Amino acid sequence: MILPKLAMLLFLMFFVCCGVSMGAVYKVGDSTGWTDIGHIDYKSWSANKKFRVGDSIVFEYKQHLDNVVRVTHKNFNACNATTTYATFNTGDDTFVIKKPGHFYFISSFPGHCQNGQRVDIRIPRPIKSSPSPSPSPSEPNTPSSTPKAPSPSSSPPPSPSEPNTPSSTRSPSPSPDDKTSGSSEMLFSFKLWLSMLLIVLVDMV
Repeated sequence: MILPKLAMLLFLMFFVCCGVSMGAVYKVGDSTGWTDIGHIDYKSWSANKKFRVGDSIVFEYKQHLDNVVRVTHKNFNACNATTTYATFNTGDDTFVIKKPGHFYFISSFPGHCQNGQRVDIRIPRPIKSSPSPSPSPSEPNTPSSTPKAPSPSSSPPPSPSEPNTPSSTRSPSPSPDDKTSGSSEMLFSFKLWLSMLLIVLVDMV
């Protein structure tokens, strides 16, 4: 009994600490599948999906009547299957998206691509946030002129012995690293308590 409990505990701890991420599965053409019959609009089908890295693209078709060929953008537009990245012909093929970019698929059977049997799978790249532009130096409100001499009634500048103004004694705000460290500590504490709870539950089984 000890070994099964230990194995279950290790699996639960791995699941809690690491998590399990699974991509979505998309069947090309939905219920119709991958075919040249009926002039399916695969462009609209692809445009209505939000593909991500880790998703699976499934091509289902009759093996003896069709195939799937991954080609370049140029060959995709020309329906040219002479140079390919890969060819699939099992009738139930799955392509797993492993990186952002464009992936172009056509059927190399004569006339199929020309009838619209081609699909472009696009996975957008993550958008990097650009730093905010630095403020431009303020311009004077009035045209430049010769500075006026201070009047006798103007107060003299403060001497070095005077205390600092309140603005100079303001405590520094916490840096982003401090905030990140605090969030990491809270997450670690949560995982630790959850792991302890799982240990108690496994012992009770």
